[in-house]
Amino acid sequence: MTENQQANATKDNLQAPLIRTLQAHDDAALAAVIREVSAEYGLTPDKGFSVADKTLDCLSEVYQAEGSQYWVIEYQGKVVGGAGIAPLAKNDGVCELQKMYFSRAIRGQGMAKPLTRQCIEFAKQQGYQSMYLETTAVLVEALALYEKLGFSHCQHLGETGHDACEIAMIKAL
Repeated sequence: MTENQQANATKDNLQAPLIRTLQAHDDAALAAVIREVSAEYGLTPDKGFSVADKTLDCLSEVYQAEGSQYWVIEYQGKVVGGAGIAPLAKNDGVCELQKMYFSRAIRGQGMAKPLTRQCIEFAKQQGYQSMYLETTAVLVEALALYEKLGFSHCQHLGETGHDACEIAMIKAL
């Protein structure tokens, strides 16, 4: 490797991750991240986790609905994670934090808090009064983050289709 190539490689490694809205050309990469992370944690499609969602390969279409938005994290030119907000059906004023996944390449780099805060700010701007989420105990890091950000445990709300997520949490906005 030449000195110039080494300098460029170092520069690329230091490139800050970027949070941006999901675009149609991101769908396949995002679905791959969700499948990869789900497999890593044993969240298989047959157990009712979001990896089984029929819309997984076309999330940019799903998040065009009113009151919805999804952001991806791009790092070194690749989609490496993301999270979204959508209204929680049959629960006026409540949105759901959905599909928050991070590949190994981005974990531990401090992106979860700013991404969650982005989601919270959007939810407030949309007029939601509460943010709900469902998760599972195997996602220890996610649970700690949610608790740190003021989410508290609650009863399950709505029909999310993720019956394997045994933990429900909510945060007043």
